[in-house]
Amino acid sequence: MRTDGGTDLRAGRAGDHRRQPAGQRGHVALTATGVRVLARARSVLDEVAALHRVVEQSRTELRVGYAWAALGRHTRRLQRAWAATHPRLPLVFIQSATASAGLAEGAVDVAVVRRPLHDPRFDTAQVGVEARYAAVATDNRLARRRAVRLADLARYPVAIDDRTGTTTPDMWPADAAPTAIRITHSVDEWLTLIAAGQAVGVTSEATANQNPRPGVAYRPLRDARPLPVWLAWWHDDPPAYLTDLLDLVRETYRPPAG
Repeated sequence: MRTDGGTDLRAGRAGDHRRQPAGQRGHVALTATGVRVLARARSVLDEVAALHRVVEQSRTELRVGYAWAALGRHTRRLQRAWAATHPRLPLVFIQSATASAGLAEGAVDVAVVRRPLHDPRFDTAQVGVEARYAAVATDNRLARRRAVRLADLARYPVAIDDRTGTTTPDMWPADAAPTAIRITHSVDEWLTLIAAGQAVGVTSEATANQNPRPGVAYRPLRDARPLPVWLAWWHDDPPAYLTDLLDLVRETYRPPAG
């Protein structure tokens, strides 16, 4: 026996159903929160996949990180020497614009660094020394010189990468500091600024060798201290064949006899 109330309730539901657009019947949509959660979940899955690739690559190659210039003119010589002695373990250079050249981020097994790495998680060993060079625009009058001094550069704004670069304001005496400091965030940004004549720079000879750029001239810097070069690795997880790599890198930096 149906009551009038039951009949009215069913009729009301039928009316609601008829009023609902056909395209929305049976459709499930995420809320705004659900959309954000899904996007984050996909991001997490991508990160997990990237970590998996890092682990797999670490088993099949030795990855060397660098922020600016790898080993400069020594890079190719090292790659060939390594390939001859370790043919089954490729030596791969990876650029990473971080203070540890990708080491802290897990992107590499060993890193080339040219500034002290004050972090107890890592061990370091010096492998060589490089001269410092000035970088100026090709239409700057300093480009006509064979070599320049720090005082010559102080007349211009100096471009500095304070996270991964090797140049600091204290390279100049307090009474002869540069007219201005321009902070950059990568070697490409640094070179672009210098090529435009908006700044000058100081860098290692490795940068001069490995990063030629139209509009930029590199000149030896007479009165700047040489730049130490280190390899760095995780203290509690040194890579396989680390000793071999250290020996070969030091050999490439060793001056020819005589």
